[in-house]
Amino acid sequence: MNALVTGGLGFVGRRLCAALAAKGWKVKAFDLQPAGGVPADIDFVAGDIRDAEAVEKAMAGTEMIFHLAAALGASRIEAEGFMAVNAGGTRNVMEAARKNGVRRVVHFSSAGVLGHVRPGDVADEKYPLDPQDTYDKTKLAGERIALEAAAAGLDVVVIRPGWIYGPGDRRTIKLVRSIAKGRFLLPGKGDTLQSPTYIDDLVAGTILCAERGRAGEIYNVAGKDALPVRVMAETIAAALGKRLPRFRPPMGPTRAAGAVLGKLFGLVGKEAPLNPSRLAFFVHPKGLKIDKARAELGFEPKVDFAEGMARAVAWYRQAGWL
Repeated sequence: MNALVTGGLGFVGRRLCAALAAKGWKVKAFDLQPAGGVPADIDFVAGDIRDAEAVEKAMAGTEMIFHLAAALGASRIEAEGFMAVNAGGTRNVMEAARKNGVRRVVHFSSAGVLGHVRPGDVADEKYPLDPQDTYDKTKLAGERIALEAAAAGLDVVVIRPGWIYGPGDRRTIKLVRSIAKGRFLLPGKGDTLQSPTYIDDLVAGTILCAERGRAGEIYNVAGKDALPVRVMAETIAAALGKRLPRFRPPMGPTRAAGAVLGKLFGLVGKEAPLNPSRLAFFVHPKGLKIDKARAELGFEPKVDFAEGMARAVAWYRQAGWL
């Protein structure tokens, strides 16, 4: 099988490319210029997902597309930039797939399309959608473009992954470092539910979507349990041999401070240490139910959060990131 992975040199993309190559697939990674080199056994094609011609050219001769390329929530770009990548880039992929007669497209959406799952709820794939910020709204726009392509006859499967973490993840390391240095203060009660998803489990679920998923369907691919963020922070602290400070700042003032700092740092093109994007993890619940993936794909996550975070912390230490 010949596969193209857009965003193939990102955290998830690299692991997915390596897993596909290990299965004997011929893999191309489509991404911006590589930072950190290209993995062995992977062909690299430099390009921008916003460039329809480049996307179509890279896709020639490909049977399976994994569309991961996205502008992430912490990206310091305007709303139009998010839309151009997350929606416009998805449209380019779907159109190129149609023109090239691609067998299947696996599209990475986001749990962010849910916005704010009601406290205590765990959302299935039919849960009402209510995206809260620019990133979430543009990921929903991209998801809808993918599903429209499926309705028009293209074989598309959509993944909504949980909160991704694991060895090598540069997003999680920010929270881990904060806890390691004793600088982290859990805002509010910490009862917001998230669905931590270990990278190896996500990659396995992604391949199952490619092999067994039904065209036009959405699958939540996440860890075994939806956990309160308080439990997640305590688990990270335990993996570090630390304890969280007992003081918890009230959520209201914390959100107000984050909004102000986000705007001030944005004026100089930097990401604030506290901003609405970072606080979303503690404010907007996104617990995911994975019953559909279990029943239809045979998906079963193997790594719980305590084990996965212990592996991640060990890797960070060995790599000198901590």
